[in-house]
Amino acid sequence: MSSIHILSPQLANQIAAGEVVERPASVLKELVENSLDAGAKRIDIDIEQGGTKLIKIRDDGQGIPEAELALALSRHATSKIDNLEDLEAVATLGFRGEALASIASVSRLSLTSNAGDSSGWKAVSEGRDMEVELQPAAHPQGTSVEVRDLFFNTPARRKFLRTEATEYNRIDDSIKKLALSRMDIAFSLRHNQRAQINLRPAQTLLEQEKRVADICGPAFMQQALYVDNDRTGIRLWGWMGLPTFSRSQADLQHFFVNGRCIRDKVVSHAIRQAYQDVLHHGRHPAYILFLEIEPADVDVNVHPTKHEVRFRDSRSIHGFVYGTLNKALSQDRPQDHLQAGETAAGQMSGQQWEPNQSSIQFPAPGSQRQSSLNYPLFSGPSHGSVNVPMDAYQSLYATEMPEEQDDIPPMGFAIAQLKGIYILAENAQGLIIVDMHAAHERITYERMKTAFDDQGLVSQPLLVPESLSVSEREAEAADKSLEIFSQLGFVVERAAAESIIVREIPAILRGSEVEGLLRDVISDLLMHGTSERIRQHINEILSTMACHGSVRANRKLTVPEMNALLRDMEATERSGQCNHGRPTWSQLTLDELDKLFLRGR
Repeated sequence: MSSIHILSPQLANQIAAGEVVERPASVLKELVENSLDAGAKRIDIDIEQGGTKLIKIRDDGQGIPEAELALALSRHATSKIDNLEDLEAVATLGFRGEALASIASVSRLSLTSNAGDSSGWKAVSEGRDMEVELQPAAHPQGTSVEVRDLFFNTPARRKFLRTEATEYNRIDDSIKKLALSRMDIAFSLRHNQRAQINLRPAQTLLEQEKRVADICGPAFMQQALYVDNDRTGIRLWGWMGLPTFSRSQADLQHFFVNGRCIRDKVVSHAIRQAYQDVLHHGRHPAYILFLEIEPADVDVNVHPTKHEVRFRDSRSIHGFVYGTLNKALSQDRPQDHLQAGETAAGQMSGQQWEPNQSSIQFPAPGSQRQSSLNYPLFSGPSHGSVNVPMDAYQSLYATEMPEEQDDIPPMGFAIAQLKGIYILAENAQGLIIVDMHAAHERITYERMKTAFDDQGLVSQPLLVPESLSVSEREAEAADKSLEIFSQLGFVVERAAAESIIVREIPAILRGSEVEGLLRDVISDLLMHGTSERIRQHINEILSTMACHGSVRANRKLTVPEMNALLRDMEATERSGQCNHGRPTWSQLTLDELDKLFLRGR
């Protein structure tokens, strides 16, 4: 080994570039974030050959004075923080002062800016000796950055780049995330002299929905819930896809914290838990969510690429995200979408967009959403092959459609049963088709959960207490969470430094594999500070009981029974999906029926 020495500025910048500049898309992200921090209202992007030949970004921000242009290309030079207190409450996207210097060290970079002076100035760096040349240049207020021949002086890095199409797709994905993060900014993107993206500023909710539809597709917006919930110092808003719009991959999941797109285990876990009761196994939810929080409550200085953050109180964030999304899903009813459909038939026509999703409003604490109808209570699951009797349903509604449209319930009135599987109903919009087993399964399941919660968890002492060998860290976590275990129906004691004893378990878990469940719960407590595994396991048992206790296919129902089932769907939480995530109903409007038979042509 050679003697200890200080690295040259160029080599130090190229090492830093290895963390910050992975490919053209990461260059674009850093430069656009600088434009956003500069207060730009419009950002124009021009790229050639997937960004390897040229990346040009022009904004109308505040600009850089002549005296600071050369300094802007120096390492660890920034205008965004001054002291340690600023670092502990970062309110900008960039703050490290590495991006421009790192990019300049592996490319031919020119920086042209006008900070409101009579003329602009240009700084040029060729990536060799890192010397910066200054010269006058005509430029309106704002800044333009040109990055040419990326990795021209580091051939080994250039070999790792993919094809032009692949690199462009990464840039396209990056700019779309940035456009979602700041909807008030206009964006344009050109690739090889051809326009690809042109987004106008979106100020109103309708304009924001139009931008989301342009970026993520109109199908997402047509099957999304708008959520907006806030409490002191924190707000969560955005769009969450309905369970029936689940994906085979996690490719439509965008979560922003103070305008920064991030990946966080705590947030991902909370969202998965909110959806776990309504999704097929292996399916992924779609969402575009924005978390606004005090900058001092989140640490963004975790990773050089700034893709990860660390929350000061991760347990509180987990509970807030889970509670918001879970309540939104539970309050979603079929009539919400039917009513939205009345005013948004044919929402996407050319460039016109009208919203077609429900807006979930969060009531003040203590208030409850009450139904004005009374329904027969579920008396418990069936035994053996005997189905739950439908005789309890009464003839609450007429079987003929009333003349007044206002008197028609959202799910309409039953008119027939098809093949002993589907209920056909007529409502104000057209034809409703209901999978009667799936619908009754969800109704039964929700009633069982409500009854179970009302009665509380009944604990059952174990004849022989069960001892678990755990690590000292796990034993300490269990010892600190005795109150949580007690709320879940467990009586747990710490027996030794690396051992705990289970004395009581919830009666409903009798016969279950308790040891593995408890180990998973302790693991969750260590990672997230909370756990829903026990509740999930109980719900799985109730779901199985509800499935066996629901009306089966080929069961002939009377019209009053079918109508009562429709009314129950209107009053039941999450009734749009069965316990396994399948849709329970579908609507065919009169216009759609007319198209099937070519009426009006």
